[in-house]
Amino acid sequence: MTGANRGLGRALVAEALARNARRVYAGTRRPLAHPDPRVTSLVLDVTDPEQVQAAAREAGDLDLLINNAGILIRDDLSDPAAIDRHLAVNLYATYAMTQAFLPALSRSRGAVVNILSRNALAPIPVMPAYSISKAAAFSLTQALRALLAEQGVRVHAVLPGPIDTDMLDGVDIPKASPQQVARAVLDAIDNGEDDIFPDPASAFIADSWHDGLTKTLELQMARAASAAR
Repeated sequence: MTGANRGLGRALVAEALARNARRVYAGTRRPLAHPDPRVTSLVLDVTDPEQVQAAAREAGDLDLLINNAGILIRDDLSDPAAIDRHLAVNLYATYAMTQAFLPALSRSRGAVVNILSRNALAPIPVMPAYSISKAAAFSLTQALRALLAEQGVRVHAVLPGPIDTDMLDGVDIPKASPQQVARAVLDAIDNGEDDIFPDPASAFIADSWHDGLTKTLELQMARAASAAR
């Protein structure tokens, strides 16, 4: 799991341990001291190819990759560097992590879980670069879902609303707790849900999304690609 030292990442580690995970690999920029011996700390900057490969070698028995690391910086699209910074972490690092850990996930017939945002579906104007990167990461998730199915690897998209973490510190809006979201995410993975809406601010989208034209089109495209192969 990337971004495991705080917020939702820390809550996901705690929830996995509560569900009797045999081992949790916690990827963080600095070594993470954890009292539970089942937690293995991985020093991991997800934008560093060498650290990504080293982490993949150490976690060769992985069966669930959670791409949780992300950045959010307010911008107004006047500086293209803001888009580049968001894409580097929220898109390219997610792709790199998935590719690096794919051999292990194929062996275990495991799953990839990409922590995205409901802003992948509709941008929020004060965070356009963030929204762009999450939309791109959602498209990546959908493509990987179709491509990796034949290897027995499932790919899940998590599309939450605001979560009460450092990322939104000081923003006065209703927020879900990281613990609430972590429980809902792992429940949904257990239930085999592809697209996960884990909190009240995103849950209202779920029914219309699962039965909607966009999801139908995704499934049609995946079936057509599978038939072509």
